[in-house]
Amino acid sequence: MAPPPLLALQGVTVTFGGTPLFEGVDLPIARGDKLTLVGRNGAGKSTLLRLLTGEVLPDGGDRFIQPGCRIGTLPQEPDIKGFRTIHEFVAAGLPEGDEDALHRVDAVLDRLRLPADRELALLSGGKLRRAALGRALVSQPDVLLLDEPTNHLDLPTIEWLESELLAFRGGLLLISHDRAFLNRLARNTLWLDRGRLRVSERPFSEFESWQAEQFAADDLASHKLDRKIASELLWMREGISARRTRNMGRVRSLQQLRRDRAAEVRGGKQVKLAVSEAETGGRLVIEAERVSKQFQTSSGLRYMVKDFSTRILRGDRVGLIGRNGAGKTTLLRLLTGKLEADSGTVRLAPSLEPAYFDQKREALDPDATLRRVLCPFGGDAIVVDGKSRHVASYLKDFLFDTRALDTPVRTLSGGERNRLLLAKLFALPSNLLIMDEPTNDLDMDTLDLLQEVLSEYKGTLLLVSHDRDFLDRLVTSTIAVEGDGVVAEYPGGYSDYQRQRPPPPVPVAAAPPKPAAVTAAEPPPKAKRKLGYKDQRELDQLPARLEVLTAQIKTLSDRLADPALFARDAAAFGRLSADLEARHAELAAAEERWLELAALREELEG
Repeated sequence: MAPPPLLALQGVTVTFGGTPLFEGVDLPIARGDKLTLVGRNGAGKSTLLRLLTGEVLPDGGDRFIQPGCRIGTLPQEPDIKGFRTIHEFVAAGLPEGDEDALHRVDAVLDRLRLPADRELALLSGGKLRRAALGRALVSQPDVLLLDEPTNHLDLPTIEWLESELLAFRGGLLLISHDRAFLNRLARNTLWLDRGRLRVSERPFSEFESWQAEQFAADDLASHKLDRKIASELLWMREGISARRTRNMGRVRSLQQLRRDRAAEVRGGKQVKLAVSEAETGGRLVIEAERVSKQFQTSSGLRYMVKDFSTRILRGDRVGLIGRNGAGKTTLLRLLTGKLEADSGTVRLAPSLEPAYFDQKREALDPDATLRRVLCPFGGDAIVVDGKSRHVASYLKDFLFDTRALDTPVRTLSGGERNRLLLAKLFALPSNLLIMDEPTNDLDMDTLDLLQEVLSEYKGTLLLVSHDRDFLDRLVTSTIAVEGDGVVAEYPGGYSDYQRQRPPPPVPVAAAPPKPAAVTAAEPPPKAKRKLGYKDQRELDQLPARLEVLTAQIKTLSDRLADPALFARDAAAFGRLSADLEARHAELAAAEERWLELAALREELEG
């Protein structure tokens, strides 16, 4: 029997004066639940959270909360008005009557590495996010409602938060675009889609296949209702299948690019590209040799980058990772010529045309309309890739309603502002994209769109991101800024970095005994690495599985090709459609797994 809910919405409807945002929503949250709420920007996810907290009252339906239940919340944009220091802000999260438990505030601030007396107005986005997390956690809540908790957090803090939430015994509801975060935490998925809340008992890792099944079921139902709806659903369903096909092509291309990049990274000190090649539009984009940079701090000189070398070529997609304050921005400015190194050299191709994505979105005038942001000198046409396009048509590519052309920027949500900045950025002619945390506030549909655009970008990409899944899907190499000047480059994405990074140093007291000396004439034999038994067995079995799935898809497609099937047996048509979607999803997953294992085997044995 399911445990009773601690917090619930029952038959809730919200209209906001006109068309319902959603209606008839039932959402119970019980102790031990780990739920994620997904949906497009504007679907009403944040509104649903505010209904749960009681900040917004529904137009219909009820909200239930067990007496004594404590709710911890993290809004997308925390309100810090009325608070001066971090300590004051976090302490305000203590339950009424429990203000004496200030020791919990100190404990939370210590775990989040936050100085209690720091003024809120001086905090970076990452520190403010950590402070808001501390305020949500300090009350020892029974239910946690977190809206985009990983925004602006660095990777060590995200991994710490994952551990905290995995151990959390209350009810948890997450809104997040971070797939790796959700894959680890979310046991059930709630999908807010066109005013309906769809519920899956499956974990988030199975969301895409479940979504495809829902589209197939909608397609069947729409045959009975409206042919126009049917055609639109068919377009959506086929669009997902086509995207999967394109994704597989990009996975293969990315694997090859990573192999090429591995050869450059590992052999970079042996191969030199002449500067003259870059001057004539050759492959070399950025070359750094033994670059170092120090800054004066209260405790003395501190290295941000020390003796780092790299060569970035045309078409490379390089991710930069590291904790906040480790030196990512310093390294990025060194590599792009915005900051002079203390020692070492940086060479840039003279033909570079950079375009910069700023996570603070300072390039957007809050009083300008969408039309004027893209056409600052008037008119309605914008030149993209050498072709003139109407601004309304171009904005549709970035999921904007054409009726929003004269909407001022200040009224847009964070995700909408990010999409507008992306639209402005991609309209500029460039051969070097520099992107600082572009995934913040984006929904998953827009993340897929961004990945698709960046995968097809012909220039060079420098990407600062804490989104592990996004890095894994996109970059050819990862530069890790570890702090205290330590910077190293690894072929592949974040998962490859984790696999290749050296283990932490062994403490001196526990240092292992030194091995016996080996003469130069007799080097120790290098152990040949290979896949583990389980992975190798899976790799061996996958080709046969791919053949079976391909044959099943052909059989199902042939049966569905019968134009009289739906009229003759609508139920059979529905079952076959659902089976076909499921087989397509299984085939895409199996192909991706085969590519992943094959690439891993090649890396280990090569």
